[in-house]
Amino acid sequence: MLRTLFLQAPSFDGFDGGAGSRYQAKREIRSFWFPTWLAQPAALIPGSKLIDAPPADITLADVTAQAGDFDLVVIHTSVPSFASDVKCAEALKAANPKLKIGMIGAKVAVQSDKSLEDAPGLDFVCRNEFDFTCLEVAEEKPWETILGLSYRDAAGVIHHNIDRPILHAMDSLPSVVPVYERDLRIEDYFIGYLKHPYLSVYTGRGCKSHCTFCLWPQTVGGHNYRTRSVQSVLDEIADAKRRFPQVKEFMFDDDTFTDDLPRAELIAEGLGKMGVTWSCNAKANVPRKSLEKFAKNGLRLLLVGYESGNQQILFNIKKGMRVEVAERFTRDCHDLGIKIHGTFIAGLPGETKETIQETIDWACKVNPHTIQVSLAAPYPGTFLYNQAVENGWLDAEHAELVTDDGIQIAPLHYPHLSHGDIHASVEEFYRRFYFRPRKIMAIVNEMARDFDMMKRRLREGQEFFKFLKERKEVVAA
Repeated sequence: MLRTLFLQAPSFDGFDGGAGSRYQAKREIRSFWFPTWLAQPAALIPGSKLIDAPPADITLADVTAQAGDFDLVVIHTSVPSFASDVKCAEALKAANPKLKIGMIGAKVAVQSDKSLEDAPGLDFVCRNEFDFTCLEVAEEKPWETILGLSYRDAAGVIHHNIDRPILHAMDSLPSVVPVYERDLRIEDYFIGYLKHPYLSVYTGRGCKSHCTFCLWPQTVGGHNYRTRSVQSVLDEIADAKRRFPQVKEFMFDDDTFTDDLPRAELIAEGLGKMGVTWSCNAKANVPRKSLEKFAKNGLRLLLVGYESGNQQILFNIKKGMRVEVAERFTRDCHDLGIKIHGTFIAGLPGETKETIQETIDWACKVNPHTIQVSLAAPYPGTFLYNQAVENGWLDAEHAELVTDDGIQIAPLHYPHLSHGDIHASVEEFYRRFYFRPRKIMAIVNEMARDFDMMKRRLREGQEFFKFLKERKEVVAA
């Protein structure tokens, strides 16, 4: 077994680009998701190590100093971080020329040829679901026999093996919790709307929805929701409670945990018996009866992708959601005391200045507890990317999706809506939502009841206004 390092490489300061982050960028508030997609293959390989450099403030010099300790390095990459990840690979290879270096992630899954051509120092990339592909590389199996592998041979010729079949026996994957304990400091991971410290895991992969912009289902996970057994999930959470008694909230980071409601309800019942506080990703169509069961058994918050308050835009992006259904769902959550972190996207196909205002008005009306406003990001491999290229909405200047500092840009533009118009709408969205007397009073009351929350909100506010200043500078440039 090769001595294997799984690496989220150093990149932009404060850049949440890890293998658990769906949209890699520097956030409005400093935040980091757990690197679950890296921890999973690391859990398969005895003696491996995981380094998640950005949240731990680990530098490139710190990483290269360890190059001699390994035979194999697997780097998670993304469209925004690819250039800096390639430089990291080159630095590691210079420090230890014998290293075999590969990459994983949606970027190389859909652009394996181009990635290898653009990075001469790379030896291989793993396409699609890469857990067992990484394992077989570490086991030193002949590369020409490894499914899902694209690699460079001794003569420099690039080869692409046939795809690895998608994994259905999800219980064959070991728990990531021991890797978290061994290699991570969980207090480094912070998400503004989750209790701190939190811990996130996946209970399944894939998503039934076909949203045109969504990265993982279209590149790695697929649209069939493949799940672990209820008991394996409960066993993992019980083990995590023992290892990390300081954790205040568990987040199920499946694309849509509520895609299988009977299973979700069984998991909730088990969590309720443990006295666990938990959150998950959900579509805004969960029936009240299920919400009642969840709330009774420890559910605190749902992360909900509303995206837009305009029905035609929801049709355009194949969201499969009616505005009135989302409104009823949100009222039910408010009634039951379930908090919602609502996510919205500015600049989707069909967007106009009027639809942006409509969505802001709608967000204020349904009033989730907190919101996140992102800029439509056409990642290669998604329907949105192909649509943008075909229609001339995306130009080369904006193809990397972030600035040189890692701040998200507005990569799309339309004949009636410029990059600047879309970019500026994000600040307006936040200001109009959070600077309402009703919302300000709710935040003040929340802070008054909880001193930890007060410290947290004050810090977040400082970071938020700093970020808005940086965003203005991007727009001005």
